[in-house]
Amino acid sequence: VQLLASGGGLVQAGDSLRLSCAASGRTFNTNAKGWFRQAPGKEREFVAAISWIGATSYADSVKGRFTISRDNVKNMVYLQMNSLKPEDTAVYYCAVDAGGPLGGIRVGYREYEYWGQGTQVTVSS
Repeated sequence: VQLLASGGGLVQAGDSLRLSCAASGRTFNTNAKGWFRQAPGKEREFVAAISWIGATSYADSVKGRFTISRDNVKNMVYLQMNSLKPEDTAVYYCAVDAGGPLGGIRVGYREYEYWGQGTQVTVSS
């Protein structure tokens, strides 16, 4: 099983980025998928998650700016990030919650079994 995240980069405050995560080796169509981020010296934190039927959950810090979506045919999950701020700077990881309740969303990073390699997002002021 492999998750490959892409789309990170260096942008200015107010810009947008779209992260993508491709899963291979297994189909996760009925599992919740999420995005987490980790800044230097900080613990990994929840950003957004989406259930297999499209229910979503967001961290308060990104509500109204970020949008998570998924394509079950392509086995992909996306994170559209608008109005980026310097405090959004972090390594962003996609993850799959293979053991969660069907249709449910969990926000704890320890509950996600499969992880991508991370993609760096840097927002300059």
